[in-house]
Amino acid sequence: MISGGFRIGSWNYLKWKHVLPLKREDGEILGAKIIIYAGEPEEYYSFITLEAYESLKTWIDYRMKAGEDITGESWIMRDLWQTTDFSYGAQRGLVRYPKQLKATGVKSLIERAMKAQRLAIPLAKGVKRREWKSGHGYRKYFKTRAEQVMKPVNVELLSGRDIGVSGSYYKPTEKELFEDYIKAVDLLTINNNPIVLEKQIIELKEKSIDNEYIIKAKLHEKDEQIVELIKNDKFKEDALTHLSDQLMVLTERIQELERKQSK
Repeated sequence: MISGGFRIGSWNYLKWKHVLPLKREDGEILGAKIIIYAGEPEEYYSFITLEAYESLKTWIDYRMKAGEDITGESWIMRDLWQTTDFSYGAQRGLVRYPKQLKATGVKSLIERAMKAQRLAIPLAKGVKRREWKSGHGYRKYFKTRAEQVMKPVNVELLSGRDIGVSGSYYKPTEKELFEDYIKAVDLLTINNNPIVLEKQIIELKEKSIDNEYIIKAKLHEKDEQIVELIKNDKFKEDALTHLSDQLMVLTERIQELERKQSK
């Protein structure tokens, strides 16, 4: 919900077939396209980060290994099944008959997590609303973070909002929207996963190399200055030697003239 910016009510419609991985030419997955309100007049699409897609894929794979028959029609969110104190056959029987977990169920999970983390503390007397909302807060987070680097109009489109008259003229392609969305991926990523860490390491290495070049350039500049100083001192030394030689020649000539005059 944070990476896609969709409303909590969208869970009533989301099936596995509505999550479409987006790949580069070399096959690397960059994220996923997600169809919101599929089959309804309000249908639109958004994107989710690679982190969110991999979390969904792990959840789907877990259900598949447990014995659920996963198809494109499988609900993304389903009820949990007891996995302990059951025989193997009974466990597989429970997982084979999934019940959709609707938006109300997802909201209950979020509120339960809030209470567990002591975020849902009692309100002060006279206060009726919190500064943030349990489910809608994720959508607001998406908008706040994405607009730091994306075009605001694109954020509105990916949030499923009506952009008014502009909607009749502004028609970006899916590729253009995704290229803009990619700019916000780091801001919408929750955990420091290996991909983000690898990127940070590369940036640090590049910065280190740049600093090394700067230091080497400064040292080279100092070396040149030292060479110039040495050259200047050498020039002064040669000049003094030349003047001394000339002075000796003049002295000898004066002495020779004095000898001639004395004769």
